[in-house]
Amino acid sequence: MFDGPEPIYLQIADQIRSQILSGDLAEGSQVMSTTQYATTFRINPATAAKAFTILVDEDLIEKRRGLGMFVAAGAHDRLRAERRARYLDEVFRPAVAQADLLGLDRSTLSDVLREQPLPAPTRTEDSA
Repeated sequence: MFDGPEPIYLQIADQIRSQILSGDLAEGSQVMSTTQYATTFRINPATAAKAFTILVDEDLIEKRRGLGMFVAAGAHDRLRAERRARYLDEVFRPAVAQADLLGLDRSTLSDVLREQPLPAPTRTEDSA
């Protein structure tokens, strides 16, 4: 489950972000508790709590006293906007710059984009 080089708490935070982004965890959904994470994945509860602290600080999940942790309103949209901006800055614009260096014109790039099959809608898009 947690086999990446990053600390486990970062992997947990990334896993929850991905679940929110994919729609597996909808806004208002309850997130597994620190105790459930600890017992399910045999980790220290403090490790899971550290991940949740990050997500609370990012306004992606919220604590409800006596009830647990829940996906915050607007979490999906905030994550999507942040990831889109990061994708454009870190992937797309450098790819276009590389294409320019290779002498590929914009119409060729547009043709390649149009040839790609469209992805299936995500669960969030399905419900909109």
